[in-house]
Amino acid sequence: MKYKRILLKLSGEALMGDNDFGIDPEVLKTIASEIVDLQKQGAQIGLVIGGGNIFRGAGLAQSGIDRTRADQMGMLATVMNSLAMQDQIIKLGAECMVLSALNLDQACEAYSAQRARNHLGKGRVVIMAAGSGNPYFTTDTAACLRALEIHADLLLKGTKVDGVYDSDPHKNPAAKRYDKITYADAINQQLAVMDLTALVLCKENAMPMQVYNLFEAGKLSAIISGQSTGTCLE
Repeated sequence: MKYKRILLKLSGEALMGDNDFGIDPEVLKTIASEIVDLQKQGAQIGLVIGGGNIFRGAGLAQSGIDRTRADQMGMLATVMNSLAMQDQIIKLGAECMVLSALNLDQACEAYSAQRARNHLGKGRVVIMAAGSGNPYFTTDTAACLRALEIHADLLLKGTKVDGVYDSDPHKNPAAKRYDKITYADAINQQLAVMDLTALVLCKENAMPMQVYNLFEAGKLSAIISGQSTGTCLE
């Protein structure tokens, strides 16, 4: 196992499957099963899950809702996804904790970096919910921040495509996929990997990232064992 401790970033949309809204139970079970298998092999796994399948703060703000309030609603959506993932992971026989950047004592523990590291060290999957707890920051940025705080060896972003392309592969059949790319090049080319704040944070703190297809079975295990798949960013 090349990478002992990882932070896996999932978009809320990834949980929808082929639906237009909400959570597909089969997708949830498939993702949770792969996480539990790795956890049982000794990997320490942190998760950050977006909330776009339920609410997206920036979109709500465009409709006229105060941006801070809209982002708080988006943070609550990430908590809902996190609790659903926790439930599935526990059903599969692993210990899992949800730590929230918002104060929701009846549903989950309050987030702190030390608490997250303690749980990981005890072999528990840790889901870090509610983004960074601050408006105007995406869950991509929160994932980079949490990866640094828990001292992750690698930040992973699971997507619906098999890496980073120079243009949208769904719209451009000739799009080129990168095996490796620097953060500087990704920023300069304005590639849609993560938002700019997230990329700069990773670049300035030398946090390696790998982007891979979440729905290709065995890819997560292959990456943790050191196999090259998807796109590496450094």
